[in-house]
Amino acid sequence: MSAAKIKSATSKVASAFPHPTLIIQKNKRVSPVSSAGSSPTIAKTPKTPADEGIDFFESAIKHGEDPIRVYELPLEPDGGPSKSREYIRLPPPEIPYILRVSLEAGTPASRNGVFKTDFPLDGGVFERNKVVERRIPTDVSRPIQIDLPISHAGAFAYWIEYDDETTGHRITGRQGYFNIDPLLRIKARTPILDSHLNPLLPVDGGAVVEAGTINLPLSAVSLLTVVSKWMGPASKWPDFFAEARDRGYNMLHWTPLQERGESNSPYSIKDQLRYEPSMFDDPQCVEEDGGVAKMEEILTLARDQYGLLHLTDVVLNHTANNSPWLEEHPEAGYSPLNFPHLVPALELDDAIIEFSGSLTEFGLPTEVNSMGDVELIVDAFHDYIQRFNFWQYYVLDVKKEKAKIQEAFAVGDIKTWEGPDVQGKSVAELATIMRAYRNGELLQGLSKYARRFGVTVDGSLAAGFVLAARGDDVDMVNVWGDIVDALNVPLYKEWDQDVNIILENIKNRLKYGRLDDHGPKSGEINRKSPIMDSYFVRIPGAEKEPLKYSLAVNGWLWDADPLANFALLPSKAYFQRTVISWGDCVKLNYGSSPEDSPFLWEHMTTYVTALARMFSGFRLDNCHSTPLHVGTTLLDRARAANPDLYVVAELFTGSEDMDTVFVSRLGINSLIREAGNAWEPKELSRLTWRYGLGKPFGSMDGVCLTSSSYIASPTASGRGPIRPCLISPIFGSLPHALLYDQTHDNESTASKRSAEDTLSTAAIVAFSWCATGSVKGFDEVYPRLLELVKEDRLYELVGVDDMERKQFGRGGIAAAKRLLNSLHREMVLGGFEEGHIHQENDYLVMHRVHPGTQKGYLLVAHTAFPSSRGLKDRGYIEPIRLRGSSAKFIFGASIEFNEGAPVPGTITGIPSKLVRLQSVSPSWGCDSQGPYSDIIVPVYFPPGSIMIFATQLEGLDPTLDKSCASGAEDAFQDLDLVDLNILLFRADGEELDATGGEIGVYDVPGIGKLKYCGLEGWMHPLKHIIQHNDLGHPLCGHLREGAWALDYTSRRLFKQATMLTKFQKPAEWFKERFDRVKASVPPYLRPKYFAIVISEAYKAARYLAIEQCSDFISSGHSFTQDLAMVSLQMHGLVKSASLDPVKKVPSLAAGLPHFASGWARCWGRDVFISLRGLFLTTGNFESAKRHILAFASTLKHGLIPNLLDSVRNPRQAYNSRDSPWWMLQNIQDYVQKAPDGPALLNEPVKRRFPRDDTWVHWDDPLAYAETSSIAEIIQEVLQRHADGISFREYNAGPNLDMQMRDEGFNIDIRVDWKTGLIMGGNAWNCGTWMDKMGESEKAGTKGVPGTPRDGAPVEITGLLKSTLRWLDALSRSGKFPFDGVEAEVDGERRLVTYREWNDLIQESFEWLYYVPLDPSEDEEHSINPTLVNRRGIYKDVFGSGEGREWSDYQFRPNFPIAMTVAPELFDPEHALGALRLADEVLRGPLGMRTLDPSDLQYRPNYDNSNDSNDVAIAKGRNYHQGPEWGWPLGYFLRAYLYFDSTYGAGQEDISVTLHHIHGILRAPRAYIRNDPWAGLPELTNKDGAVCHDSCATQAWSASTILDILEEIHTMS
Repeated sequence: MSAAKIKSATSKVASAFPHPTLIIQKNKRVSPVSSAGSSPTIAKTPKTPADEGIDFFESAIKHGEDPIRVYELPLEPDGGPSKSREYIRLPPPEIPYILRVSLEAGTPASRNGVFKTDFPLDGGVFERNKVVERRIPTDVSRPIQIDLPISHAGAFAYWIEYDDETTGHRITGRQGYFNIDPLLRIKARTPILDSHLNPLLPVDGGAVVEAGTINLPLSAVSLLTVVSKWMGPASKWPDFFAEARDRGYNMLHWTPLQERGESNSPYSIKDQLRYEPSMFDDPQCVEEDGGVAKMEEILTLARDQYGLLHLTDVVLNHTANNSPWLEEHPEAGYSPLNFPHLVPALELDDAIIEFSGSLTEFGLPTEVNSMGDVELIVDAFHDYIQRFNFWQYYVLDVKKEKAKIQEAFAVGDIKTWEGPDVQGKSVAELATIMRAYRNGELLQGLSKYARRFGVTVDGSLAAGFVLAARGDDVDMVNVWGDIVDALNVPLYKEWDQDVNIILENIKNRLKYGRLDDHGPKSGEINRKSPIMDSYFVRIPGAEKEPLKYSLAVNGWLWDADPLANFALLPSKAYFQRTVISWGDCVKLNYGSSPEDSPFLWEHMTTYVTALARMFSGFRLDNCHSTPLHVGTTLLDRARAANPDLYVVAELFTGSEDMDTVFVSRLGINSLIREAGNAWEPKELSRLTWRYGLGKPFGSMDGVCLTSSSYIASPTASGRGPIRPCLISPIFGSLPHALLYDQTHDNESTASKRSAEDTLSTAAIVAFSWCATGSVKGFDEVYPRLLELVKEDRLYELVGVDDMERKQFGRGGIAAAKRLLNSLHREMVLGGFEEGHIHQENDYLVMHRVHPGTQKGYLLVAHTAFPSSRGLKDRGYIEPIRLRGSSAKFIFGASIEFNEGAPVPGTITGIPSKLVRLQSVSPSWGCDSQGPYSDIIVPVYFPPGSIMIFATQLEGLDPTLDKSCASGAEDAFQDLDLVDLNILLFRADGEELDATGGEIGVYDVPGIGKLKYCGLEGWMHPLKHIIQHNDLGHPLCGHLREGAWALDYTSRRLFKQATMLTKFQKPAEWFKERFDRVKASVPPYLRPKYFAIVISEAYKAARYLAIEQCSDFISSGHSFTQDLAMVSLQMHGLVKSASLDPVKKVPSLAAGLPHFASGWARCWGRDVFISLRGLFLTTGNFESAKRHILAFASTLKHGLIPNLLDSVRNPRQAYNSRDSPWWMLQNIQDYVQKAPDGPALLNEPVKRRFPRDDTWVHWDDPLAYAETSSIAEIIQEVLQRHADGISFREYNAGPNLDMQMRDEGFNIDIRVDWKTGLIMGGNAWNCGTWMDKMGESEKAGTKGVPGTPRDGAPVEITGLLKSTLRWLDALSRSGKFPFDGVEAEVDGERRLVTYREWNDLIQESFEWLYYVPLDPSEDEEHSINPTLVNRRGIYKDVFGSGEGREWSDYQFRPNFPIAMTVAPELFDPEHALGALRLADEVLRGPLGMRTLDPSDLQYRPNYDNSNDSNDVAIAKGRNYHQGPEWGWPLGYFLRAYLYFDSTYGAGQEDISVTLHHIHGILRAPRAYIRNDPWAGLPELTNKDGAVCHDSCATQAWSASTILDILEEIHTMS
């Protein structure tokens, strides 16, 4: 299969379902590619994962190889991702896969675009600053797709660079990010349950670690946080490993293991490159290599023998206050020497310490016992700091400033003031101007706070400023002194505000630290324990050089911007005392790059890379305060050492959007979330639903949005085979969660909620579809939070504990946690990805199922929030009803607690007893919805209790999913395009007509009637439902309530099969699947299977339709294919509207829903404006020919009818002056495009009417008695016009048109042989497409056309010219049997050849139609200057009737039609000017304004129901006086394409023209994609506003856009 064919097939599938979602599946990783045959003596560079990925795609397909996964990421027109796709998460590349970046053709980002990414697409090692490029294809007619081979984990960015449309400068588009999950390898474990669903102990083989390894999905992680200093010496650690393993944990989270600082906190690291010596039995082992070898030995033991992976905290923000390397490298911290704005902060800090040591001598209390004491101390401190004059850091020194200006005047150093006028301004105004000028840059040192009186103004500038303000006859120095005083006013105010902030923060911290019950109760105030913690660490050397060796401590701020460094200006956090400080930690200063702090960067790089080699993952401590560039760079270095590094973090940004910034940039794989943060059961339900639901029951995205196709090798070389693939679109990702039941730095569940809630919370977390975490002590039910710094006891080792134990012990919930953790792991590995959460009172019910087998596990958890503390009440919950599913009890337990004495030196839990509950047997029942089982909570089920059941949906056909998602293409293979119209579309009126009123569109409660009876009707709501798994949608509710929609779908096709036997097979395909669904699927799953069947059918039907179209369509992009589907939508078999009076022949509707059936369906003008796009460009030549022959048969008076009415009663008769010319243009197009095109000219046509124009009924003997060829029909049209046409319409009067006045039925058309123009019409009829007849008696407009356009409308002139040019060429080459027409010219009847007639028009056109831009050129044109409203345009009409001559000069969108069909008529410069004006003035979002907004008659909002007396708009008379019609847009774009590419900007670079056109098409592209009618509207109101009287989808609106796209395709 060729690459082109692959792309075609792929685009067809994608366009069939343009909005899929991401499916993440786990496969096996490819083994490294061997280098067999290479010389053993030559060292080869090891292959990187990126190299291996390239090798994979360039290698042969192996037997049994699965299809390649392709994840498609659509970008916005500017090349960036949509908001929902700013961050995407991709699965670990166990087998390399493809990320496909797609861009809509012709969008701005494709303008000489280059896709760039830092992913190593071409192999080699990842480097953040190494950019790989892929040029974006320039073919604007085909899908733009860039396939990226993905082969390893990490965090990567991408963007597009492209040319700016106006300046030509390069634009760098918005960045997007994709994070690829790491691949975690771990020892496999045996199942936790036996074949009878009984939990197994380790001795019985339950959850035992095995020899083999598996890939551990991130959601299968069960992590336990441990603090090493409470575990005793490392020789004891294996016992803790065994305990964690037996409780079902598979990963340990270690708080920092490095050497601790003087506070003994693990997070205050003294030496990042040494492990804490006290952990080892022999502390001397750290002297050799920092303890690395010993630690590696320990971790390897835990991994290989106990099945435990390891994750460690990484601390990048700070180091211990006694880190020895700080003495040598104080620049690694924030000191006042390096950051002078910290000078006053250090002075204030010294003042606080000094004041705190002097309370006694000030007569102040050193112990705080009341708020009175707090207030007394703070007030005294306020007085105390006045002596330090901190205000001097804010203001200008008035004396010095006066001295500088005085000196400037003395030496004549005066700089001229160049700012705004200051003469005569007041002092206050002058100060304001000085502050504002150039953003205050004249005030040097402003807001720097670096030194006292550090704010100053250059003396020479000040002199020039005062001179400009006051002249030289005043005391300049004192004037300047007054200005300086005014400048200082807001600065003194700023100081006052800061003082208040300082005092308030000191008061709050003093109260918290000494008085509050929940505070640390810090005791006596003195120099070592001041009124507020010190913000600076004075390391050795500070006594001599305090500015250099006083380093700012780290901490955090309330509600701070996480992207702003609070140690840098403009932050004043250290002076304002807003930092919640960690006094044992020095904040690290990395600067903006490694060059700013070489030692620190090298030191910390060594730190993280060493850890990455030993640990499976990192927890980024204080991540939200880590500068992004620091975190990114150091994590890049870590991933270079361990590409599959698992990175987690806890963020406190206060915003999910900001969370995503950190996640995407740093490549955070899981964000820590805490179930303990919920304050009530409802909030706990919300948290678990948000972060741990997985997918809801009956999710549809996986099966419905994944499409099969083929794909070429994505490597740069292009080498490699074509592979089968599965394509899944990406819709963005929510950061993956690591959900803790309790973290190590939060209050214990026992103290925060209740001890009993430990069990229920553990179970709820374990049933969540995400990584889960706990802390050592949660399972044992520690009564309170352990303090990392002060706690020095050791953990008690209790193991798993005996689940059957009757006495109280200290095992807590350990035995239950073993089962819960094991089930969690097995559910994730087993694919139980669908979940349901129900909260009722204090209960949470969580149910997880496998979407294929429908096996599941159900949890009933009775939460124990504080309100239930101490209670044993069961509470209330309704029976838990499982539709169609059986349930078997696995486990149930509650927990009881007792008082117990603490064990000295040991950290112990509350004495507890896990009480096993008796087995609960669900009851079976049956109701109108089918069988069910009820689980009834037993009488004894106190708060904290849980029950777990295994569930199984009974009677589910295991082959149902596959059956529903297959076979449609075979079932539909015999259907042609007309049949597919029935299957896919059919509006209400069409279906009612075709079924004799028996079947119409389906009415969904809560939604209303669908737009179509066919699959497109269902797919509009289903696309949203499937993409978002929106099972709460009204359609899903309706499907759950009953199977009516299923029955309707097959029933309507069986009805069709009674008339069209080809529908028997499709009808049976639907019925067979829906019968199986009804028989075996419970109501809650019915929406899923309905969606599977409908989407499979839709994709197959759409694919078959596109396959039957031209290459332009089948290889085109989704927009082209969406438009092509409108040809199916509009062209169908309707009983009441045929192209033949006897038999039923498919016909083209003008639009839907208004023109669905009957006499109003098929309009002559509409057919021939639509025919080229909907039939010829799509390759449906046979249908085009049928319509040409049908209308040609009705030729009468040289015209064709407005309405065909099945050819029986052509009506609204023959007053359409433009229709025959549209028909002739389509005949010309057919002859030139169709394979048998020229043969059409000889095609015989039986004439509906005699040649004498007598009206006869269709079955009269005179009807169809005569025959003409198409060539003769063409000639007759021209000859009749050459002779002049004058008649009164048959059956004139209200039966023909109830609105028209009598004069309007008189038809007169003639040729002006001086100019060659066809003139016609009168004030009372409207013979062109702008045919709105006035209808309002109230307004007096009944029978008065809105736009009569009598004379020579410009488009008719263009169409005539096109025909003459074509016929002249045919005649001269002997391919047309006529040479011209007989006409009376200057009193002589003679032959006027096509060439002569053509030349007449050519010579007169610019003179007659162009309105010159320059009035001096008026004499060269037929112009009445008094009537000109806008210049540089082409007249809409030439020769409007008497009294309406002004209408010639109206600027309307009809001239581009003439430009398109007869461009030779136009002066190129004039044409370009008029087109650019139309682009600016007439073009709207979806169409062209039908009148210039500057025209007095402009009324842009159409409302046909308007019953006012306003003559302009009553009864919608303004139909064509400003509303924006869709179809002229296509002609405008075709004209623009021709003239701009031939004579304009595109002459040198065609892409300039093409991109402008495609920019215009973005709105229609978006509209048709989201429109429930799957089309483009007839018209819109002002600026694209919805017009409720418009046809929702109109044939010609889509057709003319197809025309322009096809022309672009041809050029390409």
